[in-house]
Amino acid sequence: MHDPFALFDRWYEEARGTEINDSNAMALATADAQGRPSVRMVLLKGHGPQGFVFYTNLEGRKAGELIANPQAALLFHWKSLRRQVRIEGVVERVDDTTADAYFATRARDSQLGAWASDQSRPLPSRDVFMDRFAQVQARHEGGAVPRPPHWSGFRVVPQAIEFWQDREYRLHERRLFTRDGDGAWREGLLYP
Repeated sequence: MHDPFALFDRWYEEARGTEINDSNAMALATADAQGRPSVRMVLLKGHGPQGFVFYTNLEGRKAGELIANPQAALLFHWKSLRRQVRIEGVVERVDDTTADAYFATRARDSQLGAWASDQSRPLPSRDVFMDRFAQVQARHEGGAVPRPPHWSGFRVVPQAIEFWQDREYRLHERRLFTRDGDGAWREGLLYP
C-alpha cells in the first residue's frame, strides 16, 4: 500500500477493534514561540488527505502554542497491535462551519463544559468549576448550546507520516512517507 492515508485508515480501523479505550487518542507535541516543547493527549475527531483534526479551547496553552508556532507532531500508539504512527506537519484552524458541525455532535454536558472552562488557567477549587458549570447549565436550560467563540479545531496537515510496526528482537519495521514540494508523497524505509 503506497498511500499513507489508506494505510492509516486500515491501521486505525484495526485499532478501533482492539484498543479498549480511546483508539483515537493521540499525543500532540507543540512548541511555544521560544521553542519550549509541550506534549499532551488529545482525541482525533476527523482525518483524511487534508489532515488530522482535533478540537480545543482557543484560550488554552496548546492553542496559544499552535497560534505562535503553527507546527506540530502527533503520535498514535496502539499497544494492542504493537504499532505506532508518527505525523509531523503544519497546523491550520478549521473553519467555523466545520467547528460548528462537530460541536453540535458533542454530548450536552461536554458542550456546557466548553463554556464553563477557562482551560489551562489556575483553578482555586473543583467547586468553583462545578458552580460555573451549574450556572452555564441554567443559562442554556431547554435550548441548544451554541459553540463558544473561544472553542474551535485545528488540523495538522502532514508533511511526514511514519508507520512503525514492532518486530521480534527489536528488528522493527519503519515506513516513512514524506511530502515533496509538489505535494506528492514519497515512500522509504528507515532502519529500526
